[in-house]
Amino acid sequence: MPLKTTSDEQPSLNLTPMIDIVFLLIIFFMVGTRFSELNDQEKQLPISVPEVSAGTALTAPPKQKVIHVFADGRIHFEDRDVSLDELLTQLQAAKQNYRQQGVVIRGDAGSRHQAVVSVINACRQADILDIAVSVRLTPNTTAAAATATATAPTTASPIIR
Repeated sequence: MPLKTTSDEQPSLNLTPMIDIVFLLIIFFMVGTRFSELNDQEKQLPISVPEVSAGTALTAPPKQKVIHVFADGRIHFEDRDVSLDELLTQLQAAKQNYRQQGVVIRGDAGSRHQAVVSVINACRQADILDIAVSVRLTPNTTAAAATATATAPTTASPIIR
């Protein structure tokens, strides 16, 4: 009787066919499932609702309001100089017209920091959450850093959010 001098291969389990079957089952159940947008409570009501095509807003959202803060502390809003109280009143009115009203603050580089912070505070008091501060990027700023931290507004200077 001849003796075996070599060892037999260890049995192995090939998982590829099993994974294929699992994927096929997932696809089968996804295709076979009926997706419904109605919940159980709505299905019980004998109401036939009208159908429409894809809905869009009736009006376009308004553009962001731009507030200019000059070096001498003047505040310019909607083509005229305003005080902080007038600014707050106008921002509250804009917020009542459109809930997601945005504001861009363009402060002069030579202006006092307090003037810009006062404008930001007026925006917060008017419950405006979309506040952006417009800045000019320095020439030595890399393009990657500029696109990562700034988005281009309708004007030439980028806005940092």
